[in-house]
Amino acid sequence: MRPYGDTTGDGMVQLSFTLPMPHSKVAEGAAAQLANKMGMDPALVVHAKPMGPDFTFFVVYGRVNHLVDPSKVVVVERDYPLLTPKEANAAIKRSLRRRLVVVGACIGTDAHTVGIDAILNIKGFAGEKGLEYYREVKVVNLGAQVSVPQLVERARAEKADAVLVSQVVTQRDAHLLNTREMSAAFRESYPSDKRPLLVVGGPRFDEAMADELGVDRIFGRGTTPGEVASFIVHRMSTRTQERKAS
Repeated sequence: MRPYGDTTGDGMVQLSFTLPMPHSKVAEGAAAQLANKMGMDPALVVHAKPMGPDFTFFVVYGRVNHLVDPSKVVVVERDYPLLTPKEANAAIKRSLRRRLVVVGACIGTDAHTVGIDAILNIKGFAGEKGLEYYREVKVVNLGAQVSVPQLVERARAEKADAVLVSQVVTQRDAHLLNTREMSAAFRESYPSDKRPLLVVGGPRFDEAMADELGVDRIFGRGTTPGEVASFIVHRMSTRTQERKAS
């Protein structure tokens, strides 16, 4: 299939970007040229706005001829059941026989707590209560700009079952570097069978990179508290069953 703009299969798409040039006719021509080289033909600059004296923001509209085959798309599907808070609480009591401990933070220089707060705070997100609402979950929210050593130390002190990290700042792949540093630190500090679940989330993560980054799960934009809670409960229940079996 092709993108849909005005008519089915016409391949029309809209693209936005910034060029490090003052706004001018030349800048608009450069934007059209870039869009052409990206496969848009024809490419129409429909919006151009100066961003200070040295930058210009563009929106370009045009046609592409590329085809998309949905049968070849690879995504990370949810492989665990979605639980209500009541069901999650019951599963925790049944499998752990104690409260589940979750430690959350924004690490490195990231000061954007909106994501971690949406998952942990009782007010939650998208109509769902955060993990603080779950009676059988103890939540420790460390807030923003937490160093990796501080996170590991607090996780050990709290005997965390799961560690949640939110990363919004992505300049120079800071979210990837921070996540790799975090996962390495936990693997150095814990025996493999004692390490807490490592869960990261943010709008720019690729959910398929969990193994590459050394974490147990990656959640992207739009994730709800219920999805995170259900994953943690499912994995902790599975881990407990495996330990009993061995």
